[in-house]
Amino acid sequence: MLASREELSGFLAAVERRAFKQAVFALRDDESALDAVQDAMMKLAEKYADRPAAEFPMLFQRILQNVIRDMFRRRKVRSTWTTLLSSFNGADEDDDYDPLDTMVIDEPSELGRTPEQNLEQSEVMALIEREISRLPTRQREAFLMRYWEELDIAETAAVMGCSEGSVKTHCSRATHALAAALKLRGIKL
Repeated sequence: MLASREELSGFLAAVERRAFKQAVFALRDDESALDAVQDAMMKLAEKYADRPAAEFPMLFQRILQNVIRDMFRRRKVRSTWTTLLSSFNGADEDDDYDPLDTMVIDEPSELGRTPEQNLEQSEVMALIEREISRLPTRQREAFLMRYWEELDIAETAAVMGCSEGSVKTHCSRATHALAAALKLRGIKL
């Protein structure tokens, strides 16, 4: 059964924040990450809106990964042609803008935890995100798709363009690296 406009909108709304984080981990730049997510969403809506809603997660992940790779290619070409002097442009007044400031966050009181527990959780999450960003690219991609986007091994392999065994290897190495990094900081999950 083909997806309705509401199903597509619902899917895009649900995947927006996770896709942004995934793009930030890959591109290491908030503005580029926002552009990548927007491009991926537009491509999904333009080219695949007539597909069944069950296909959206895998299609979107594949599109997002391709957009991120394209952005890396463009960066490489641009860096070849730009000079060092271009980095000395004047600063705009919006340089301190953080897109995460505009995101709605659930009130901690609704979660039933104490402020200390909320602080501890936010510190652990910040540490986990920092460690995820330090993973090698393929490990990070596999880890995020499997455990954050909840794609199965076959879907992740299709999106990454590799074998299922490679996905298992990348995920295993990523989880071991994350566990070791957290253990060094005295954190047990």
